Amino acid sequence: MKELILGGARSGKSRYAEQRAAASGDPVSYIATAAALDAEMAQRIAHHRARRPSCWELFEEPLALAAVLERAALPGRCIVVDCLTLWLSNLLAAGEERLRQECTALLELLPTLPGAVLLVSNEVGWGIVPDNAPARRFRDEAGRLHQQLATVCDRVTLVVAGLPLALKGG
Repeated sequence: MKELILGGARSGKSRYAEQRAAASGDPVSYIATAAALDAEMAQRIAHHRARRPSCWELFEEPLALAAVLERAALPGRCIVVDCLTLWLSNLLAAGEERLRQECTALLELLPTLPGAVLLVSNEVGWGIVPDNAPARRFRDEAGRLHQQLATVCDRVTLVVAGLPLALKGG
């Protein structure tokens, strides 16, 4: 089962994914895509880390998500990927070719993986049109990625105010 979990900032999407993983009863692997580039981000990462069970296997990978998923995915294992929009930001900084390679690899690999995969991502398309080209590019790439993932995922869930709303497969 593959599930895309979308929501705005502080909507409860990560907590929801973690609860789903814990409730699965399967061993859990957690793939974190954030890089602690400043003190505030390091604090956010520490907060997420403190909330997760210590028995969960942790992978920290800002770019090569498909490669890590391929290694971590096993029958009877649940994987949480948090978060795709940070991963996308990292890829945009790495350049167009790497962005296309990694997104294609993820979209092709995901349906073939054994076990459960819970993909957490920020829904960024509901705000105003950004006033600068890089922000508009990020918003557009995130929207395209979410649409493609929603097609290959079994479930899509929107989390608002901590409440999940099934959009697909619920």
